[in-house]
Amino acid sequence: MKVTTPASGPAVLVAPVGAAEGARAAAAALACAGADVDRAALLIDVGGRSPRPTLLASAAAQRLEERLVAHLPEARVAARGHVCHLAVAADPDGFDLALAAATVSREGPRVVHVDAARVEPFLDVAADVLSGVLLRADLPRDRALLALAVPGMLARVAAVAVLKHRLAWVAERRALFGSLPPNSAGLPDRIRRKLLPYY
Repeated sequence: MKVTTPASGPAVLVAPVGAAEGARAAAAALACAGADVDRAALLIDVGGRSPRPTLLASAAAQRLEERLVAHLPEARVAARGHVCHLAVAADPDGFDLALAAATVSREGPRVVHVDAARVEPFLDVAADVLSGVLLRADLPRDRALLALAVPGMLARVAAVAVLKHRLAWVAERRALFGSLPPNSAGLPDRIRRKLLPYY
C-alpha cells in the first residue's frame, strides 16, 4: 500500500504545563525532527525575542526566510540550521502574523511555541489549522493539570503528546540552533511519530 504525504505539513502547538521548563527547546527539537536538507521547518515563538541568524543555515531554511520576508515584511525571521525561526508578539496581531506565516510555509512542518497563559487564546484562533499539541510537563507534579487540559485539547486537535522530562542541555542548545539531528538524544520516537507522522 502506498502512503502519500499530505499537501500541507503538520502544525503543532508546544506549551508548558504549570511551571515546567524546556517547552521552547522542545518546540525547536520538534521543528528539527521535521526538517531535512531539502525541507525547512518553521518555528514560531509567540512572545519570543527576535531571532538571530546563525553562521550555518541550510539552503531550504534560507529560501523559507526569503519567502516569509517577501510575504510578511514586518516579520522578525531568521534561518538557523535547518529551521526558520519567527518571533511574533503575544497579542491578536501576533497570532494573525503567526497564522499568515504558517500559510506561507505550509509545505513543511510548522511548530508554534506559546507560554501556558496563551494556550487557550491561541487555540481559539488557530485550532482549525493545528494538527497536534505537545505539552511539556513535569510528572507526577503536573498530573492533575494534564488531566484537566488533555481532554479539552483532544476535542480540538487530532493528537496530544506529553514530554515528561526536559531535554538534555546539549540537545536543547543544538535544537535552538536548528542543528539537532532527528535520531539524536532529542525527542522520544513515540512523540515524533505521533506529531510528525510523515516526517
